[in-house]
Amino acid sequence: MDEQHTYIVKKTCPVCGKETRVIKTKLRLVANKTDVDFCVHYRDFVPYFYHIWFCENCGFAADEAGFLKPMPQKKRQKIAAFLSSHQLALKFTPVRGVPEAVASYKLAIFYAELTEESFAHRAGLYLHLAWVYREAGDKEHENQALQKAADLYDLSLMKEHYPMGSMTDNMVIYLIGAIYFELGNIEKATQYLSRIISDNSVRIQDAKLFDRSRDLWQLIREQKEN
Repeated sequence: MDEQHTYIVKKTCPVCGKETRVIKTKLRLVANKTDVDFCVHYRDFVPYFYHIWFCENCGFAADEAGFLKPMPQKKRQKIAAFLSSHQLALKFTPVRGVPEAVASYKLAIFYAELTEESFAHRAGLYLHLAWVYREAGDKEHENQALQKAADLYDLSLMKEHYPMGSMTDNMVIYLIGAIYFELGNIEKATQYLSRIISDNSVRIQDAKLFDRSRDLWQLIREQKEN
């Protein structure tokens, strides 16, 4: 086990109610750089590999917040009914590589879709999955996950109300633009970024996001010129 960066704790599964081991990452990580879509690259460690917790007993999987928050009875019953006839549990491994990380995200995405979690939540899972593929240098699967994230964030903007947690609608608009930049779709990227930098209220209310959007817009212009 990578004791320098992770440690094992026991938590109660919100679905089956049994105790299971999960892996937490230590907070003291050294960042090397941050991509435009907020993917942080750390020195000698990839925390995204451990972002998903899963139950060793029943096979439920979710991010830490989804695992710890109280689950409505209707959702718990829906998952339990599915698991009564399916075996989806992953093998607990204290050290995860790309295959284990990808499997954990796909399982969490499955449950998020089964229980009709918010579009924004599902988009976030796909975005983190894309970052796992990015760390692995798997551009094809990274782009597939990024496109799913962009589509779901777009649906979220149309159908859901913000703020949602720490996310604002303007942050999501920026993020979609950044995702399209990572996808190499400059036309789509500029469409979304222009919504931020043409809105003077964003400049006043969220100067940091405005500056980030303007910087990416400028980077796109420079790339076009070159």
